[in-house]
Amino acid sequence: MSRRLRGYTAAAAAGAALFAGQVSVAAAATDPLAVSVDRTLVSTKLGKKIVFHTRIANRGALSATGLIAHLNVLSLRNGTYVDPEDWSSHRTQYLRPIPAGSAVTTTWRVEAVNDGSFGVYVAVLHASGVARPPTTSPTIHLLVAQKKTLNSGGIVPLALGIPGLLGGLALGVRFRRRARAGGGAR
Repeated sequence: MSRRLRGYTAAAAAGAALFAGQVSVAAAATDPLAVSVDRTLVSTKLGKKIVFHTRIANRGALSATGLIAHLNVLSLRNGTYVDPEDWSSHRTQYLRPIPAGSAVTTTWRVEAVNDGSFGVYVAVLHASGVARPPTTSPTIHLLVAQKKTLNSGGIVPLALGIPGLLGGLALGVRFRRRARAGGGAR
């Protein structure tokens, strides 16, 4: 590819990106929906359940129908795998129509199944599948502390009890044999 052609290709790509950015900004400026959350930072421990609420407001002049709210969870650190289905089994809510100038509140329940730093947000899409950016909530920064425990899953009593029981049985058998051996010699 010639240098001149590469220059045109790069310019065309930059122009396309600029145009896409303008469309996205324009779409966001005219979006009649607004999604807000009741908190933006949550600190919790591994295994704990978190409940939060989103408010989906219709700032438009017409009723908003056919809306779907979807919960998303992602790791803010490289290398941490997140399966959103593990975090919440009810990640999609089909919303009732929202009259002009009104809002609906949705409740979300999430269980912290990994430790680390996570982003949780809700995206609202139209059920028609129209090609437009979703309206998203602000990110909830979820900090999950690792649960440090000596007795993970109740294993300590089992780990100490089984060897103790086996040792006690062995001593009991030994004493019983000695008692029989000593009693028969007299």
